[in-house]
Amino acid sequence: MTTRVRRPRRRRSASLRTVTPLIILALTAAACGEATQQGPADSRRPLATSPGAETPGTAGPLPSRTTPGAPSATTGAASSAATTTAPPTPAATCTDRYFSGMTTAQRVGQLFMGGVSAAHPDAAQLGTLRDHHVGSIMLTGRSSAGTTVTRRLVDGFRGQADQVAGERIGLMVATDQEGGQVQVLSGPGFSAIPSGLTQGSWPVTTLRTRAADWAKQLKAAGVDLDLAPVADVVPAGLGTRNAPIGSFDREYGHTADTVTSHSNAFAAGFAQSGVMTTLKHFPGLGQVIGNTDVSANVVDSVTTAGSSGLTPFRAGIRAGSPFVMVSLATYAKIDSKHLAAFSPTVIGQLLRRDMGFKGVVISDDLGNAVAVRSFTPAQRALNFLSAGGDMILTVQPSTVPAMAQAIRTRMQQDASFRAKVDDSVHRILAAKHDAGLLVCR
Repeated sequence: MTTRVRRPRRRRSASLRTVTPLIILALTAAACGEATQQGPADSRRPLATSPGAETPGTAGPLPSRTTPGAPSATTGAASSAATTTAPPTPAATCTDRYFSGMTTAQRVGQLFMGGVSAAHPDAAQLGTLRDHHVGSIMLTGRSSAGTTVTRRLVDGFRGQADQVAGERIGLMVATDQEGGQVQVLSGPGFSAIPSGLTQGSWPVTTLRTRAADWAKQLKAAGVDLDLAPVADVVPAGLGTRNAPIGSFDREYGHTADTVTSHSNAFAAGFAQSGVMTTLKHFPGLGQVIGNTDVSANVVDSVTTAGSSGLTPFRAGIRAGSPFVMVSLATYAKIDSKHLAAFSPTVIGQLLRRDMGFKGVVISDDLGNAVAVRSFTPAQRALNFLSAGGDMILTVQPSTVPAMAQAIRTRMQQDASFRAKVDDSVHRILAAKHDAGLLVCR
């Protein structure tokens, strides 16, 4: 996701698999009894009335990820110098077993992360996500219910996830817990997290320690993935005129060094407590004026593939970031013809090839953002996956049916596209394996 901040526009919640009406009513009653809506329903919008991804230094590296399905090769000692392939890793064997047991519809469902209101889950939207086997959800809006009630809600969602050979395909649960005006979950058990600018003023050791505590709170609530940290560098001269980041103090600072060290510290603290993070919004929203949530044709005319603003992303990838969120702006000096999320140059070349990112590429919201309104839901999904993306984030569950149908149709028609989908599903399953969401015997 690039955690984008939007004008207070209510987002409808979305959900998971087969949550029955009785379960939904029970979960909703529990949530509503202890949750209050404190701002826009869009989890990624600020609490205020405004709109709505490193020099590792002392922060330390993140645990390395397992590259899905990638066996290691060793050179033989025989005179022929032939190479032999080592057996697959346990992680690869596990994810392959799940993958092989899935139907096409289940595989396509793994490509989606659908929005679900953290305070008021919507039964119809839950049903849409259930019917399309959606494998990940994002808790959206504002909930002050606290960790216990949130965990009860999440456990209800998890209990309805798809199964393969009698084992559940673990549901991945994410939210937007940056701090400041972007904090979905609050209440008993959750700390009030300060803004990115405040976090950026702390020593990196302090931030890492505090981030580890925030991650423990999310873990207690059943959250696997935080759509943070913000790795965007907003120049001091632009400041609050930068609508998506600077106007909400979401950046860690105004130099690549500060953002690099502190985004890395945040991510390292979360990894220490077993919660995954997402670098956003690649290749950076620090140089733009407009906000892609509420504006079309947002263009960065400054950033190049060699700009210092990409340093936090390079460092975070080296440190082992499992997710990178791609923005919906256009980067005139990188690929002037496509939004970043639809650009093979941005994703396939710059992020994958040049930076060597092997993890999950997630889109910024492709359901409600004004930046993609000129594209049909089907076009949004196909453009993103064709460019090299893996996971489609949509806060509008109503877009999922058309997106999923378009993907299945293209898979039948195009073998190379089908191979891309298969690779993406393997990456997503590998991330779920790393998060302990797959049962591997």
